[in-house]
Amino acid sequence: MGKLIKKTNGRIKQAVGGLTGDKELKRAGEKEEREGRVEGAVADVKHAAKGAVKDAKHAFKEVSK
Repeated sequence: MGKLIKKTNGRIKQAVGGLTGDKELKRAGEKEEREGRVEGAVADVKHAAKGAVKDAKHAFKEVSK
């Protein structure tokens, strides 16, 4: 859930920075949005790895019978 919050906060900072001309705030928003995207990608990889391990364990049990 934190990844979604970071992405959203980043987008808000970018918008406010763009409207106010605050380049530093806009860059901070871009960075925060990227961090949220990376966290999301890492979470997706972890989820896929856990699923692969579970499938491998199941397959091993079937072969061992």
